[in-house]
Amino acid sequence: MTNSSTLVTGTQIAYFHLCHRKLWLFAHNIKMEQHSDLVAEGKFIDEHSYLKRADRWQELSIEGIKIDHFDAQRGIVREVKKSRKKEHAHRAQLLYYLYVLERNEIPVSHGLLEYPKLRQTEEVWLTDEDRRLIPLWEAEVVRIIQLESCPALVKKPICKNCSYYEFCFSA
Repeated sequence: MTNSSTLVTGTQIAYFHLCHRKLWLFAHNIKMEQHSDLVAEGKFIDEHSYLKRADRWQELSIEGIKIDHFDAQRGIVREVKKSRKKEHAHRAQLLYYLYVLERNEIPVSHGLLEYPKLRQTEEVWLTDEDRRLIPLWEAEVVRIIQLESCPALVKKPICKNCSYYEFCFSA
């Protein structure tokens, strides 16, 4: 089982901000994303929106996170998302990436949340308040993952488009 030295991932941070049940299921290798058309569409958008990006920016994996587009020269993390529907979770995930890079003394300026379908980009800056809150997020993620059983279902508007919908609502 998981222990307190568990590396917390960016996906787990996003799921923590969306649904504790989804976080727990995902962390316990109950993964439904491979069956989701919405997830497949998001991956397609990420892979095909900025075709020359791989030539200019690097992929970076460190401390359990995987950043697809890191501009090391300017210290900018770019995160591509399909829509703004879960924007608070997108921001939290990007803030977590910035925090982990900073914690590992990798020069970082800020992040960009990019929504190619909407042709919108949002700048995300790590603040002192974020630096105070993020360790609390990490602790809560670990606590939830270590629970003996899956957290109770909490019906939310986002449930109907979740890859775990059938799992949660089939009983």
